[in-house]
Amino acid sequence: MAAFSELVFSGVQPTGNLHLGNYLGAIRRFVEMQARDAQCLYCVVDLHAITLWQDPEALKAQIREVTAAFLAAGIDPRRSIVFNQSQVPQHAELAWVFNCVARLGWLNRMTQFKDKAGKDREAASIGLYDYPVLMAADILAYRATHVPVGEDQKQHLELTRDIAQKFNTDFAGSIVAHGHGDGEGTGFFPVTEPLIGGPAARVMSLRDGTRKMSKSDASDNARINLTDDADAIASKVRRAKTDSDALPSEVAGLAGRAEADNLVGIFAALKGITRDAVLAEYGGAQFSAFKGALVELAVETLSPIAAQMKRLSADPGHIDAVLADGSERAEAIAAPTLDAVKDIVGFVRRTRLRSV
Repeated sequence: MAAFSELVFSGVQPTGNLHLGNYLGAIRRFVEMQARDAQCLYCVVDLHAITLWQDPEALKAQIREVTAAFLAAGIDPRRSIVFNQSQVPQHAELAWVFNCVARLGWLNRMTQFKDKAGKDREAASIGLYDYPVLMAADILAYRATHVPVGEDQKQHLELTRDIAQKFNTDFAGSIVAHGHGDGEGTGFFPVTEPLIGGPAARVMSLRDGTRKMSKSDASDNARINLTDDADAIASKVRRAKTDSDALPSEVAGLAGRAEADNLVGIFAALKGITRDAVLAEYGGAQFSAFKGALVELAVETLSPIAAQMKRLSADPGHIDAVLADGSERAEAIAAPTLDAVKDIVGFVRRTRLRSV
């Protein structure tokens, strides 16, 4: 395997209705990462998906849909490693070791569990509560140096860093004794660095600019799905909620105008420019004119992805082959990590018996 200065890991849950927020906040960034001097692993995190109940047949389709979105958006499976989590057993094995390193108080502070579990936390699955520990295993199975994350996942990455540091401290002597140190005295696992998304990473609902765009929103008009055709994209943008004032000429003028700020941010992200640059061109314009320009840009950017996803989804065998190849390549990295962990914590590893 070629030597890289960085190892980047990230994942997307296969829970259906991939949308513009997923694309701008994650998938497009994954494509951009391929230009770095980095080994990139992009995972369909299906073990995370079942922390909430999933229909089995729908889950299979959704795993393939996310994979198709990766490929359609420009992720090259020959250059990056594209795989689904459940095909690499080291994720689950390492998660158990980390369950014995992480502290209960750390997990009790995780705000996402409180949000997702709602008022009836006693009815939530253990998997939902333990989600951040599995995420740490996802990352550290590959000893990833960098992880692109949104603001809502930053707390989980901080937990990953805490687990890595505690493991390195708890087993410092064993790490050295087994020759698994990094040679710099900082331990076995790296303290992974977050790559926090830019200003458009948090895309808001088209119907309510104060709420994040979500695949679970009851209204399909609240989001632009990656599978939407040109007509659907145009309709949703034109019907997006706005206010009656013209666009301001400066970003400061967007304060208190959540829907206006959201549409300007989407335009900026799709075109790869700043909000200031958008307002320099459209400041003073009415939303009817601005939405027309946004429709044209969104259709130009997203329609080819939707068309390619449709073509790829028609050949599930090809998608499964990409996942199988990626899983083998991922396991080739994760297996030595887990073997080293077993040595460090004191397990007796299985050896292949000679045939008599």
